[in-house]
Amino acid sequence: MKFTTILFLTFCVPFLHAGELSFPVENYKLDNGLEIILIPDHSCPSVTLQVWYKTGSRNERPGITGISHLFEHLMFKGTEKYPAGAFDRSIESCGGRDNAWTWLDNTAYYEIVPSGKLEFVLELEADRAKNLTLNPDNMESERNVVINERLLTVENSPEYSAYEVLINNAFVLHPYRWEVIGFMQDIRAISLEDCLQYYRINYAPNNAFLVIAGDFDTSWARKLVDKHFGPLKAEPPPSPVKAVEPEQRGEKRIDFHRAAQLEAVMIGYKTPEASHPDIVPLQVAAKILFDGESSRLYRRLVYDEEKAFSIYGELSVHHDPSLFYIYAQANPGRDPEDIETVIYEEIERIKIEPLDQYEIQKAKNQLESDFMMGLQSNADRADAIGMFEVNTDDYRNVFDYPDKIQAVAPGDVMTVADRYLSKLRRTVVNIIPDNGETEIE
Repeated sequence: MKFTTILFLTFCVPFLHAGELSFPVENYKLDNGLEIILIPDHSCPSVTLQVWYKTGSRNERPGITGISHLFEHLMFKGTEKYPAGAFDRSIESCGGRDNAWTWLDNTAYYEIVPSGKLEFVLELEADRAKNLTLNPDNMESERNVVINERLLTVENSPEYSAYEVLINNAFVLHPYRWEVIGFMQDIRAISLEDCLQYYRINYAPNNAFLVIAGDFDTSWARKLVDKHFGPLKAEPPPSPVKAVEPEQRGEKRIDFHRAAQLEAVMIGYKTPEASHPDIVPLQVAAKILFDGESSRLYRRLVYDEEKAFSIYGELSVHHDPSLFYIYAQANPGRDPEDIETVIYEEIERIKIEPLDQYEIQKAKNQLESDFMMGLQSNADRADAIGMFEVNTDDYRNVFDYPDKIQAVAPGDVMTVADRYLSKLRRTVVNIIPDNGETEIE
């Protein structure tokens, strides 16, 4: 009985969030343009350092797609002071860990270490930001790693390769039209000179910001940052991304033949940028439609009608307008066209039928819970601050987000569903299993 009561309260009562999302943040900028965001928290004797470069696949062009991700690999090849492998060994030897990721709008590197090692990791990051060893040998080595990664994660996966086909066709102008890992032909063609130029411009301090979160004295941290990052030289800024995706005025349909066990369908709709006020109501709509086994589409397609083997989706939230997409695998012998029909029926329902207060409050509480649970550690808070800075150009928007979730009304969800989830904005990819029997001309 106690468990049932807790679930009921979680789903039906709004979180007592007002005023709760508050933690100290300081920010300032060095003369070379590097922005620093400090999040002190003395509850645990550890510190997280994150270096965010405002460059990702969005900042590439045809011919060098994938260079951002390739360069993430190259950043671990060492410097004269800390040769290849010494960086990771140094972090591990003090009980820390490090890693990195590349995404559409950014590339980020992080270390989590005991608080007494803050200066050490600042030195390491400043050193490779200025003195990275780039040569034909380490470039070819990492190029081969990335080629194999693409083969494994994209070309050998029906789902990921279908997503690539989706974005390749949904977007016609904006650089969101290629995967972060890049096209295989471009990965093979990127030159050492391309990488040297990319490093000089995109990894300059005026195209980056630091986030330091955890157990540190702010005045001491400022001195350390100035000591290690202050000498770095600013460069002319990268060319701004001027591409504006033209309005889509009709449905696009693609039959994608590839090796696969099950027929499937992937449907994408054009949606606005992260800072747009319609994003949060769209996130609530996503929760209701396909997030989790209690969502409308999962219940109907997987449980009730047994047409789909699996279904999931995502509202991609990025600096520029992106996609709301749904992916469903058909059960053996079931027609994927029937699955499409159900998806469109449920989307139309959410447009015209007033939402039940229980259902919308449950979705809002789940959305807020996901967000708040993602702020538990110093690294989590640094992640959130960094993503809001990258996606919305102002990290302070993180503090308003819970209020924006709870402010969503049923009519808001209906309005955004009607505005964005329309046939005119839709791109559909049908995944057709092909074991080499179809001849490609």
